[in-house]
Amino acid sequence: MNPFTQESEKLLFRLIDNATVLFLYFDVDGNVSVCNKKVEYITAKNKEDIIGQNWLNALYRDTNAAIKQQMFKAIMDDSIKYRRPNTFEGVISDSDNNERFIFWNITPMLTEAGELEGILLIGDDITELKESEATSKKIDETLKNIFSNIKEYALYVVNLDGNITYYGMGSEMMFGWQKNEIVFKHVSILYNQDDAKTKLPLILEQVRQYGQYETEINLVKKDGQSFPVILNVNQFLDREGTLTGYIFIAKDITERKKLEYQIFQTEKLAAIGQLAAGMAHEINNPLFVISGRVEVLLGQTRLARKVKEGLDIVNTQADRVRKLVDQLLKFSRKTSPKLETLNINDTIEGVLPLLSYHKLPSSTVNIEKDLDKDLPPIKGDLNQLQEVFVNLILNAHQSMPEGGRITIKTSNFQNLCAQIRISDTGHGISPQDIKNLFMPFFSTKQNGTGLGLSICYNIIKNHNGAIDVESQVDKGTTFIIKLPFA
Repeated sequence: MNPFTQESEKLLFRLIDNATVLFLYFDVDGNVSVCNKKVEYITAKNKEDIIGQNWLNALYRDTNAAIKQQMFKAIMDDSIKYRRPNTFEGVISDSDNNERFIFWNITPMLTEAGELEGILLIGDDITELKESEATSKKIDETLKNIFSNIKEYALYVVNLDGNITYYGMGSEMMFGWQKNEIVFKHVSILYNQDDAKTKLPLILEQVRQYGQYETEINLVKKDGQSFPVILNVNQFLDREGTLTGYIFIAKDITERKKLEYQIFQTEKLAAIGQLAAGMAHEINNPLFVISGRVEVLLGQTRLARKVKEGLDIVNTQADRVRKLVDQLLKFSRKTSPKLETLNINDTIEGVLPLLSYHKLPSSTVNIEKDLDKDLPPIKGDLNQLQEVFVNLILNAHQSMPEGGRITIKTSNFQNLCAQIRISDTGHGISPQDIKNLFMPFFSTKQNGTGLGLSICYNIIKNHNGAIDVESQVDKGTTFIIKLPFA
């Protein structure tokens, strides 16, 4: 034999024996004639115990592996029958009884005449790869569960056609659409018509160019209600880095907007209060002169009837201006409430008899009470709070000239404060008017001064409370007051 050939054969056997893959060769009867160290290592058998054994018995130590063996044998029989290579992914147990995932390549070995003389079986241990995939899958499932259960944020994914392909639980809570109602619908369903046509395409174009985009925008709920959000949109890329869609994350900022507006309104009211105080003092001085002179003239007996009628008109209007100045001074004064322990239900009960001293519409208005008898006491100024409740109930009366119903309800709000809801079935307030409702000099009444609700707002704020309003046109209005427990 050629020495070079002998050396080549020795090298070939060393390479096979030390290969990182499992190497088996068996004859047409299935008996192993060649195996390498990797087979010994995985099966925990010596080469002498493997050579001559049936290939299935050599590989499978587990007596409960009949199903695994049958599957592998079926693939092997197919490869032998049709003389064609095949692959199979199976599981065998190692020396520690741990499962090892092996990817097998089956190659029938044929003679020059095309007859089968044996089978070459090469197996690649892919256990670590499988475990890595399982870990990645577990991480993916965990992330999916996390995103699905985030309730403060709406997370949804949109494909390149603009159709929603993923819709988390936070999205269901924020928008009101259930997953089965909205998946595969176009994302424009979450925007008003103008924004869907103009802003949405611009947002997606920015994301395509720069990778992500953040903006403040109004989205739309299932019931058509519009609400403000901070919207963050990112590219959704596959493993090759190709853009396949867009990830949307929306944060509802309705409460933040309300707080910003309240801060803005408080600062504005303070500035207007200073201006009102100065104006009131400047108006009072000439007003006293006018009123005094009119009183003197009216005291004269030799006045023509028309002159007296004219002076009466001047006196009436001067009195009207005086009342307006008194309201301006009341609005501008930063009077600290004289706090005492109060039962809010008793305070409301004490207000109702006071309504008889005010000029109310002649229509029939029923007042219904739903008072929580177990409310803890609050700290408040009785006179100031009664002024608030009288003002709100009078407004409710005046909003129902043809009659209606006023409901006064008290309740415990999160064990923090007493909540008072004063509702009517009147004509309601338009959305554009609601945002200005507590601003001084703003009134929806024909002869209103626009100071009543501003004074109420200041009183409640000075009690460390909050006042808000909900209204629907032609359905009614509800004022909501929260006052902290003592």
